Amino acid sequence: MTGFAPLRVGIDIGGTKTDAVAIHADGRIAQQLRLPTGFGPAAVLETAVTAVTQLAALCETTIEGFTSIGIGIPGAVDNGTGRVTHAVNLGLDGLDLGAELSARLGRPVRIENDVNAAAIGAFHLLEKDPSHSMAYLNLGTGLAAGLVLGGELWRGSRGTAGEIGHIPVDPNGPECPCGQRGCLEMVASGSAIARQWPTDDARPARALFAAAASGDPRAMEVKRRFVENVAAAVRVLVLTVDVDSVVIGGGLSSLGRSLLHDIVVVLEGWEHDSPFLASIELSRRMQLVPADFPAAAVGAALVGVAPERVG
Repeated sequence: MTGFAPLRVGIDIGGTKTDAVAIHADGRIAQQLRLPTGFGPAAVLETAVTAVTQLAALCETTIEGFTSIGIGIPGAVDNGTGRVTHAVNLGLDGLDLGAELSARLGRPVRIENDVNAAAIGAFHLLEKDPSHSMAYLNLGTGLAAGLVLGGELWRGSRGTAGEIGHIPVDPNGPECPCGQRGCLEMVASGSAIARQWPTDDARPARALFAAAASGDPRAMEVKRRFVENVAAAVRVLVLTVDVDSVVIGGGLSSLGRSLLHDIVVVLEGWEHDSPFLASIELSRRMQLVPADFPAAAVGAALVGVAPERVG
């Protein structure tokens, strides 16, 4: 029975699924659950309310018994007001999610971008020194990073810190949904793999890596370009922010140690050719989020307490 212990709630609302956790004050997970995510404002709100209600039942407490509630969600988030815009995969554009959920739950609810929330969760799990810095590189359908600098989340002056997926790297590359051409996201993401390796497999990245492992020349070339561009994203993060570690997370992190190994091999090759890159030890800064760790949900629970320090 966990109802007598102070518990924080964190919810990660994704395009297809919602992960929810109740954590102790030290970050240990007390309970967790997964629900399908509804589409559109009403359905998303109902999903979040259902998650909190079910967690309360699992923890043998009431919603009022939770010390805080935090939400991680895709899109542009005003973390001060809790307003969400441009969450296209959820059918949201201009929803006052924080206010709406607070009214439904009778409790203050803090909202954060899902990648930032995952960065906080990963930092809490992997970094033992709170003064260290970390970039959480989210490899999913798109590409973005969350930055925790000196133990604190860094959003930037307009909330766009870490949006490295929209750095153009090829002026002749494909047009990006952001309106630019040849962005990093177009060559180092799940959507990039799906575009370059058409397949009926529900998990194109796994299909690509399996085909490459079997010796398919075209698969090997597509995989090589993908891994090199992910390594380029790591290089961008280290050269711009000089973080202590770069942590790979997101849906493609399920490729596991194989992906991490391939990225490190590329970085080591660059270090062999460049004394400068060798001096900053790019390849030794890499980590991988454990596959079974709900980083964004845990981070959302930590966000729910207060800004900004992680730990």
